[in-house]
Amino acid sequence: MIKSLFPGLFAQQPEPLPEADSRLALAVLLVRVGRADEDYSEEEQERTDMILSTRFQLPPAEASELRQEAEQLESEVADNVSFTKALKNTVPFEERVGLVEALWEVAMADERRDYTEDGYLRLAAKLLGVNDRDSVRARQRVIARMR
Repeated sequence: MIKSLFPGLFAQQPEPLPEADSRLALAVLLVRVGRADEDYSEEEQERTDMILSTRFQLPPAEASELRQEAEQLESEVADNVSFTKALKNTVPFEERVGLVEALWEVAMADERRDYTEDGYLRLAAKLLGVNDRDSVRARQRVIARMR
């Protein structure tokens, strides 16, 4: 099933993801981090919508629709590697650090750190090719903005 969603992902030389696939892959990761602690709060959903709207210049209604599509896909596909690999292979490193920062924004949207969200973020950052130091710095930037 995942091959049909992201056909270029499994090619020998990955092709750049179409923008719609890149949006969906990021949206799934944002939803997944929001659900990691089994308390997918309204704040996390709103933060996801805001990130998608800002990052992809989408009207709020379209960002919400994308999140809802991602929620459905996230519940159907348990694989983390496919979504992170799709982004890692097509997004420059500097932008991947920004993706990790966006994931931290969702994790911190409810203003609580949770060990399951922390664990998911460590895994996602690693799969995106972002080291722990850069992930910690991304989290610190998010926390500083929240103050």
